[in-house]
Amino acid sequence: MTTKLIRALTALSLLAATLAVGSAARPVTTPSQASEHQRIVEFWTNERVAQAIPRDFILTPGKGYLPAKPGGGGGKPGGGGGKPGGGGSTTVLGASWKGAENVFKTTGKVLFALGNTYYVCSASTVADTVTKRSIVLTAGHCAYDETAGGSLSGFATNWMYIPDYDAAPAPLTTSGLFCDNTLYGCWTASSLVVAKEFATAGGFNDQAVLHDYAFAVVGPGGKDNTELDSTLGSQSIAYTTGLLNDDTYAFGYPAAGKYKGNDLVYCRGPLEFDPHNNDLTYRLGCKMTGGSSGGGWFRDFKEGSGTGTLFSVNSYGYSGVTAMHGPFFNTETSGMYGVARTTDGNVIYQLP
Repeated sequence: MTTKLIRALTALSLLAATLAVGSAARPVTTPSQASEHQRIVEFWTNERVAQAIPRDFILTPGKGYLPAKPGGGGGKPGGGGGKPGGGGSTTVLGASWKGAENVFKTTGKVLFALGNTYYVCSASTVADTVTKRSIVLTAGHCAYDETAGGSLSGFATNWMYIPDYDAAPAPLTTSGLFCDNTLYGCWTASSLVVAKEFATAGGFNDQAVLHDYAFAVVGPGGKDNTELDSTLGSQSIAYTTGLLNDDTYAFGYPAAGKYKGNDLVYCRGPLEFDPHNNDLTYRLGCKMTGGSSGGGWFRDFKEGSGTGTLFSVNSYGYSGVTAMHGPFFNTETSGMYGVARTTDGNVIYQLP
């Protein structure tokens, strides 16, 4: 991809479509699963969460990707070139979601660590029809350090998902455990699944953006040791390419610039393709910033019920362009989802 624009990886998080709220039966949890879940919950004190930053990067041609400044750094997505294109749908460039409760329950904030740095992203709960586990969809860069060369050591640690954080943002200025002050509690990852093409990209570059999706497997959790999807529902997911001008919704918890990371924000508009990436990724008019990475993109979305079909996630943006970009879901994504339904450990997935 050749461009003189500065690309800002606006770390955004995504996931799933079809509401599946059921009874919150308590699944069987092994002692090792329970102890690891509790260890991660206890790791995230309010003090640590207050230190977590969006995982943003900026690209300056010829100099490679550099970490953005924690305050939003690398490119505010405000006005200027690249206005979203035509189409018949209503355009929303980044507003607080005030609609159906189902979106709050199936979209969440993510916390994770890479080395000694703490990060925030976004994610969605995706339907899986498997008992004793739930699957969460997010961005690849919210689960793996793309500079790690395919090593298992590149996976994020202490990965935790907090649904409906909008309802009860924890007071981070106080001491204590973060999860205690959230509405439903937290679910922690027992496994993460990323694409080999992402894990071996060597940086957040042209290769990485095409494979910037990941699945997290979470066991029983929350405040009552229940399964995530049976307690709060999930969304459906599709692996076919979206159509130009499709009415599209994107959700996330942006935490840079004017956003504080405690408000579920959405964008809506006609689907486009990224002209600076040879139309190999999606583009949607949007002002969400870092922290929204991994948040889900929906088609066939119904505002009244808060349900739709996930087909991409928030991935990156360009400085000076009012748009968010996301990868195409495809056979690779579907294969990763299949692995997430059965794996008991972190997986770097390669198509057969």
